[in-house]
Amino acid sequence: MRNGVEGESILQLILLSGNNFDELSATVNILSVFDKYLPKHIASLTIRTGIRDGRSVRYSGLRVIKEALTGHKGWQPIWRNPDPQPAYDYVIVGGGGHGLATAYYLAKTFKQSRIAVLEKSWLGSGNIGRNTTIIRSNYLLPGNEPFYEFSMKLWEGLEQEFNFNAMVSQRGILNLIHSDGQRDAYRRRGNAMLLAGADAELLDQGDVRAMYPWLNFDNARFPIKGGLLQRRAGTARHDGVAWGYARGADLAGVDLIQNCEVTGFRIEDGRVRGVETSRGYIAAGKVGVAVAGSSGRVMAMAGMRLPIESHVLQAFVTEGLKPVIDGVITFGAGHFYVSQSDKGGLVFGGDIDGYNSYAQRGNLGVIEDVAQGGMALMPMIGRARLLRIWGGIMDMSMDGTPIIDRTPIEGLYLNAGWCYGGFKATPASGYAFAHLLTTGTPHETARFMRFDRFERGYPIDEKGMGATPNLH
Repeated sequence: MRNGVEGESILQLILLSGNNFDELSATVNILSVFDKYLPKHIASLTIRTGIRDGRSVRYSGLRVIKEALTGHKGWQPIWRNPDPQPAYDYVIVGGGGHGLATAYYLAKTFKQSRIAVLEKSWLGSGNIGRNTTIIRSNYLLPGNEPFYEFSMKLWEGLEQEFNFNAMVSQRGILNLIHSDGQRDAYRRRGNAMLLAGADAELLDQGDVRAMYPWLNFDNARFPIKGGLLQRRAGTARHDGVAWGYARGADLAGVDLIQNCEVTGFRIEDGRVRGVETSRGYIAAGKVGVAVAGSSGRVMAMAGMRLPIESHVLQAFVTEGLKPVIDGVITFGAGHFYVSQSDKGGLVFGGDIDGYNSYAQRGNLGVIEDVAQGGMALMPMIGRARLLRIWGGIMDMSMDGTPIIDRTPIEGLYLNAGWCYGGFKATPASGYAFAHLLTTGTPHETARFMRFDRFERGYPIDEKGMGATPNLH
């Protein structure tokens, strides 16, 4: 007993509250009286919860404690599995990160209703669960940097926003410098980032050596001369992001319909009226397509040919190792980037396979190239055993920048062309697409990501590669 309050009685209040909202509210009221007697890490927990269809609306620290002490028997499915309705105001094709985020912001931020997400497989089965989890906003061009910085700001509040642990870890990203010309280019990029409200630091070799002394600084071909650091960048748990958006959208009334493949569009008088699916026809007021590498195939069913190619991007993870990399590092003399997961595996990747493909597996040539980049940067990686390899289908646009725009077909909208940048853009992509669907006008940060930029001669070519999708 401490100050007349028994810890056991407080624990009983937590356990007895269960899933009943009235009892839990009473528990919270009682606990608030004893806040000053509770351990600091418990007293600071915020409890905001409710019940919908037998499922907890808000997770809380006390709920986690209660479940841990009772065998985790009270958890419920975090979203419904409804049958499709005959008609919706909004149909989002694609149950990945961008589609789920779009539905979430449509319902939560823009207060729209009668929304469905159609996914041909299970939620999060595409690129959202097949990437290297990096989040950043270290871009140069004015058509890109404000958008990705907007996404970065959304990442920073995301877990509190949708009340789910997405394991957002702002551990920083370091782009290495290997030549004087590259230092000048990174100085320019860093200044552009600062002008857009992002953070950026230009480091010299000594600064980098203090952070990562084991890098191959004296490589005769690729000496490390410094780096561009964005401390607010980092990583997030990719499937946790999908689950968080799915749960939030479901609680806001969105129907998440799995195993429902779109097989065609019903278009009359230049306007989309709905979608044909493997589970029947679904009428829709507006249809938004967010299917990443499958964009070309899906939009072909509406008679459209996109300025996009599909390529596979491979990713790799090693066996679990002791902590060695506390941030994200990119090799400036080749395409190689690496971080270390919370389970200890080194997660890394490189270039896309140079040929068009819809396969979620890649070629040995890229594996060799990625391995060479890793060995040049940190030779010790050669001792690590590779655990697994996977691939995602990248929707590579002609200038390396995405498209968030209406199509020539009234009521049909497209979110595609994300190249390597899809995961880090998830929050801003969903928000901007929801804004476009609701208002009919582009979000301020996405106003350059238009279809007609190619026709008008205003590409947003971040890498300066021209109309070569496989090089962006």
